[in-house]
Amino acid sequence: MSKIEGIILGVGAKKNHGFHIHAEGSLDNDCAGAGGHFNPDQKTHGAPDAEVRHLGDLGNVHADLTGTVELRIQDSMVSLFADEEHSIIGKALVIHEGEDDLGLGGDEGSLATGNAGARAGCCIIKEVTHFRN
Repeated sequence: MSKIEGIILGVGAKKNHGFHIHAEGSLDNDCAGAGGHFNPDQKTHGAPDAEVRHLGDLGNVHADLTGTVELRIQDSMVSLFADEEHSIIGKALVIHEGEDDLGLGGDEGSLATGNAGARAGCCIIKEVTHFRN
């Protein structure tokens, strides 16, 4: 089980935002360089707990009244170690402006991206070098 934790500041207040691991480790062109969702198994988009999903589908995160997200995600499919299968090290982590419909929107966009909208921000996932309890 991998844990992804952190704080995101300055996104749309009091709403859900799609949150995904993208295939490329690039922040170029306002996060467009990150490419599509990380999907090495070529599946359709889905919720983080769905049987069928992109590996990078992490669902939604919620921003409070100030536009702050307190991030605490556990995922059983991704790995935070560079030498393991399904490693996300070096990939981009993207927060979207809109809510992810988790592949349930009934259209092609839903099955591809969850209709989460434009990219609000991104960062590169770096290798784990130490742990804290």
